[in-house]
This record gives sequence, C-alpha cells and structure tokens, in this order.
Amino acid sequence: MRTQSLKWSLGMVAVAVLALSSFSGAQITKAEEDSRMGMESHIGKLTGHAKDAKGDYRRYCVGCHGDEGDGNGENEPWVDPKPRDFELGVFKCRSTPTGTLPIDEDLFDTIARGLDRSNMPPWNTFTKQQRADLVAYVKHFSPRFVSEKPGTPIPVPPAPEITADRIKAGQEVFKKMECWKCHGVEGRANGPSASTLTDDQSRAIQAFDFTEGARFKCGVSDADLYKIFMTGLDGTPMPSFADNIKPEEAWELVFYLRTLEPIKSKEKEVAKGLNLKPITPNAP
Repeated sequence: MRTQSLKWSLGMVAVAVLALSSFSGAQITKAEEDSRMGMESHIGKLTGHAKDAKGDYRRYCVGCHGDEGDGNGENEPWVDPKPRDFELGVFKCRSTPTGTLPIDEDLFDTIARGLDRSNMPPWNTFTKQQRADLVAYVKHFSPRFVSEKPGTPIPVPPAPEITADRIKAGQEVFKKMECWKCHGVEGRANGPSASTLTDDQSRAIQAFDFTEGARFKCGVSDADLYKIFMTGLDGTPMPSFADNIKPEEAWELVFYLRTLEPIKSKEKEVAKGLNLKPITPNAP
C-alpha cells in the first residue's frame, strides 16, 4: 500500500510539474502572440491589422489551419491536400522568387481566389478590409515575416503574338525542361515521376492535369501561368524555371500548354493546323 501511495504521489508531482511547464510555456507563447498581433499588411491604400482578424480566423479558418496556424485544425485528418502550415512562411502562390516570402497582395488574392482542387474555397464574400486583416493575421503566425522582407515580384512582360513557331518552340521547352516526367507527354499528369511526387513534408501530391480544363491553383490567366513557371510553387515539386528559361521561352511554354487543354482556344486551332503530335521524350 505504501508503495502504491508513493507511486501515486510521485505521479501527481510529475503531473504538477508538467502542468506548470505547460503553463509557463503558454505564458511565453502568449507574450510572443501579443507581440505578433501588431503585424500589419499593406494592399494599395488598405492597411490590415492582425488583431482585427482574430474573430474571422476563428470562425472561418481555424477548423483547417488550427489555432496555432500549423495546419492541424480538427478537420485536418479528412482534408487532402493538407491545410497550409502558416508557421513555415512557405506559400505556393506568389509573385516573388522561389524561397522568398510573398508580398501582401499575393496572400490577399489567394484568400479571394481560393485554391482549386483543395478545401480552400474562394472567400470572396469578405470585404477588402477583412481580407487585408486576415493577411496580417496569417503573417503573424510565422517568425519569417518578422525577420525577413518579401521578395521583389518577378515582372511579367507583355505576351507576344500567338504563332505556330512559338507553339512549336513551347513544345521544345516542355521537352527540354522535362515537364513530361510529371505531367506526362500529353499533359495528363501520368508521367513516369507522377506517382512518386511528395510535398516538402513528404506527403503525396499530384501533378496538374492540363487535359481536365481545371483552373490552376494560382489563377486562370496566361500571366498567372507564366508566373507559376518563373516563381515555382514552393512547398511542392514544381520548381522555378527563372534561372533556366528566358521570358520569351516561358511565353512559348504557356502557349503550348494551352494546346493540351480541352477548351477552345487560338492555341488549339493553331496546333490543329500544325497537326501537332505529343512529344517523344527520347527522340533527338
């Protein structure tokens, strides 16, 4: 009995120590939280304040992204792809170079647009001020936004004319950059590497299927597609091509990829006139 009593007493001491440690940690975390609550965002003439978005975040975002912004909300087990971990400060949709922080406008646009083929809906019912406040709140989760500045946006030059030569050149870029290894020779997301793809947290991820006609994760326009090539989708296997292809080659690749989509377009008409065939990867 005395042995059991001693074990019980020691157990209670351990629990008390753990509770005290947790409480102390919570105090430190709260102090950091209070400090970061001063985070702001700046979108045009709008200034967002993290402290003003706490209610909206709790109501609309916490179920997936969690109280700590770590992507471990109560819905996380049933969500695929997994919610973004804001603590890392890593975002797919940016106008800035790979490895750098997005500008506030990037996050502002993502909140409104949502992420297609994910559980992140378009929150276009928010006012612009609400979105600006939420941008600041998202930023407050990551220490990167305290110690680093956003990258400088990569410029998007005006699109050249769509021509047969440019579409054929775009097909060569698709082959040279080995886009087919993930996306497949016909853009069906069935390339030889497709089944092995994982994100930066070693979770399975799918390549984009151009033949579905779905919206890209980071927009719908040709300029949006151009930016994806040049910025990459950080946190995913999609790299930046900024150091490997010239701006004109990126536009040629845009034009070629449009020929793989099921919707009518000038690019598809031109490709049909060329009788363009899928690439043969190992051919010279």
